[in-house]
Amino acid sequence: MTQLLLLHPLTYPQDSHTPAFETAPIPRRLTLLIESYLSVDILNDRLQDLSQQFQHPQPRPWQPIDWDSINPSQIRGIDPLIFLAILAGSIDTETPIRGYTQTSRQYLEPLYPQMARFVGGTVNDQGDLVELGLWEKEERQHSPALQRLYTQLSGLKLMPMPHDPRSYEPTNSPHRDLFEHGLHRVATEYGATCLYLWLMAHSTGALHTVLAELLIDEINHMTKFWGFGRWAYPQTSLLTVLRTLVGTSWGGANRQRSRFSHTLQRMMEVLHWEAWSIPNKLTLLWTFAQVLWQLWRWSRSLKTEQLNCWLGAHPESQGAAQ
Repeated sequence: MTQLLLLHPLTYPQDSHTPAFETAPIPRRLTLLIESYLSVDILNDRLQDLSQQFQHPQPRPWQPIDWDSINPSQIRGIDPLIFLAILAGSIDTETPIRGYTQTSRQYLEPLYPQMARFVGGTVNDQGDLVELGLWEKEERQHSPALQRLYTQLSGLKLMPMPHDPRSYEPTNSPHRDLFEHGLHRVATEYGATCLYLWLMAHSTGALHTVLAELLIDEINHMTKFWGFGRWAYPQTSLLTVLRTLVGTSWGGANRQRSRFSHTLQRMMEVLHWEAWSIPNKLTLLWTFAQVLWQLWRWSRSLKTEQLNCWLGAHPESQGAAQ
């Protein structure tokens, strides 16, 4: 970990504000953003921060933003109407954050109460929420920020149309349930990371700055969820992960196939994928591939001793998700 990150764990490089970035073609912009925001040092720092947030949860403050300066001329390389449609879909996805956090809390609580509190806070004996989780505190800023962007760019006020988050559906195997749900949660955070990074490559000025704040949050949460999963299920193979995603493993396979395919289909719908240009589609797919490669390289570098040092000794009763 670099000295800069040790002293300023929430500081990210500002390479995307240089003239070289502003004049670069979209593929080069994407490469610069991935190198700047998803370096191994940053990913390690965000994961190592998790145990500190268990003890002293502190929401990350956003940098000041000149909202009034945001205008359509700051959109680059994409039809402004498509850009607005993507924002609208993102708003609908981000709005029901309370549902996401409480479902995740319920899967985590029987096994990892500290992580459950980080994600979904705490509830009293009547089931009423008495403390917000840090994940919700940070993510609940996203929908209002996106709505403000939409209004600033279009002059219109958007009425969100959020979907109903999937509810808690336990079986008689809480470890398996958490693995399935956790994998889905990592996938959605990864998708948001890729989308906001891609939008950053198509923006400049204050618009770019707002998207950077969203991206930093998503990277922070995705990294913590991914790393926690590596610690909680240390012997899980890549084949098991792939089988779970495509729904060909365990007794809950039909449920998992429905969950993942539904999420993928809904993502394409809310982003209005069918209206995108071929170059825009290709660069987003390239972004997904490059970010996944970066994460996979980082994940392989994580050693059991390192994870136990950062997150604590692994419970002996926890087995692999085989």
